[in-house]
Amino acid sequence: MTDLDTRVAPAPSALRRAAPALLGYAAVRALGLLVLVLWSAARGKSALTLLTARWDSLWYTRVAELGYGYEVRLPNGDVHSNLAFFPLLPWLERGLHAVSPLSYADAGLVVSLLASLAAAWGVFAVADHVYGRRAGVCAVLLWAVLPVGIVQSMAYSESLFTALAAWSLHAVLTGRWITTGTLAALAGLTRPVGLAVVAAVWAAGIAAFVWESRESRLPAAGAPAWRRALGLLLAPLGAAGYVLWVGHRTGKGPLGYLDVQAGWRNGFDGGYAFARFVADKFTSVPGAFAGLALIAGVALVIRLYVVGVRQGQPLPLLVYTGVVTALALCASSYFGSKPRLLMPAFPLLLPLALALARARPRRSAAVLAAVAAASAVYGAFWLNGSGPP
Repeated sequence: MTDLDTRVAPAPSALRRAAPALLGYAAVRALGLLVLVLWSAARGKSALTLLTARWDSLWYTRVAELGYGYEVRLPNGDVHSNLAFFPLLPWLERGLHAVSPLSYADAGLVVSLLASLAAAWGVFAVADHVYGRRAGVCAVLLWAVLPVGIVQSMAYSESLFTALAAWSLHAVLTGRWITTGTLAALAGLTRPVGLAVVAAVWAAGIAAFVWESRESRLPAAGAPAWRRALGLLLAPLGAAGYVLWVGHRTGKGPLGYLDVQAGWRNGFDGGYAFARFVADKFTSVPGAFAGLALIAGVALVIRLYVVGVRQGQPLPLLVYTGVVTALALCASSYFGSKPRLLMPAFPLLLPLALALARARPRRSAAVLAAVAAASAVYGAFWLNGSGPP
């Protein structure tokens, strides 16, 4: 058996199978961008600037242009260092800028737009493998119409990470371990949450080794042991390499990256700070509604994960989703960005996708169209606000 085994369709065939999902995804994103352009113009702002030159996108652009070492010291003593931003997106921005007339910022937007299509295809491939083509199309459209879906079209790293994560998960589900490990390593060079991909790969690999002599639901059970071992070794190299490099550069050893994140007031506290943030909302009547909405949102995320467990989602998906969700909800800062941090957890959408796939096509289309319109309006409102997404 080779790493590209017979369970994976040839690329042209796979692309034809995914075409409805990709066309639907492109239509939803085009609608979101159109509404953003119109909304921004009405407010005297540039939609292009909002997409390429604000918040995190500025930090990525500075890394691409100037390299690492830039930092901002705030009046309260906090130090915001660009070492907090993983390097794959800036590397791609720099590479595209070098071979084209695009600025670093515009190159970042092009990379993100292309990566979002790759991510949509990856989401389809995973959902199609687990539940079938209709569920795959619905999963992609649900991912597109997320309230924070506009981030998929920004010069941010979420689309690139989701693409690498989705295709790594698809590779592990189809037993292609070298591909799995390579994509997991690249995901680890994209965002700190690359840890979730590594955890999923290792969980699947360990399970395959443990159950190798038994009949198993894991497709990887029949793969040669040396391929699994190599995939497991490759998976953490990206994240571990960058974290160790940051520790060496800062002179603070293997945990130096945690100190960089602490300068941003970011860390993992088990959800304590987020719980306090939600509780503080109930000190006023308007805030109480926001607090209830936050509680409902967290409850929905947990509910979708539990349903995924009950529906028998494959182990790698459950591990990946669990780690992404835990890291997003239990981070100690940037509470307004939690919906964006949850966006890569696309397997949470699979129960909803399965329900839509089983419903009447007209009803599913009407629901998705209405949510797409609402998402487009919300995205334009959100990016024209004062705070980062």
